[in-house]
Amino acid sequence: MYEKYFARLKEILLKIEDTQGPNIEAAADVLVQAIRTGHCVYAFGCNHANLLAKELVYRTGGLAVINTIEAPGLDFDVRPATLTTDMERLHDYGAILVRAAGIKTGDVFIIHSESGRNAVTVDAARQAKEIGATVICLTNLDYSRSVSSRHASGKRLFEVSDIVLDNCGDIGDTVVDIPELGQKVAASSTAAGAALLQALVAEVIARMVAANELPPVFISSNMEGGDEHNKKIMEQYKSQIKYL
Repeated sequence: MYEKYFARLKEILLKIEDTQGPNIEAAADVLVQAIRTGHCVYAFGCNHANLLAKELVYRTGGLAVINTIEAPGLDFDVRPATLTTDMERLHDYGAILVRAAGIKTGDVFIIHSESGRNAVTVDAARQAKEIGATVICLTNLDYSRSVSSRHASGKRLFEVSDIVLDNCGDIGDTVVDIPELGQKVAASSTAAGAALLQALVAEVIARMVAANELPPVFISSNMEGGDEHNKKIMEQYKSQIKYL
């Protein structure tokens, strides 16, 4: 049965490669410009979606200037864990989080939600756009289009974002059908989303190198010279780094 998961994941990754190139390039344009002009980049997601925000932050081979927005009640350090489901449906909380993070005009806000239907992510995206930041969302378009919004505006995340990255997953996120169970199992969004975002990071770095610029890239602190390299990067870009 495990082979079915790998087979479907390969199909999804190929679809991302075949269809998301223009969107990755558009997102890379925005990120390169923000880094060049001294603006900040933020990443956010609720619950499991926050795993991909964390994937981008303080990461070997990644951009030092990406910051997470950590939200009380929206990660699995709360008990009961089911509280996170109620929290992500709260109106206005997302806007409060964006304002508290200090997002400014010219910044970039990367936000991940698989269904894109809940109030926190819609409010966060709307607030960031109102401030003047560029909103890049990572979502599952087929899934999101199949459900109604839980936001008072009736909008889903992809409808209020500037650039949309589609993780090309199945409706419901799960990809392995077990007929005897009567449902699919095994989610694809974390694996596919991480690959898509790392591809975006690679595109940003390659563009800066091609322009004879030194991108703010971490190397593993477990490599020889890693600590020294990373310390220099963090000092050089300290005005754009908010997690120190």
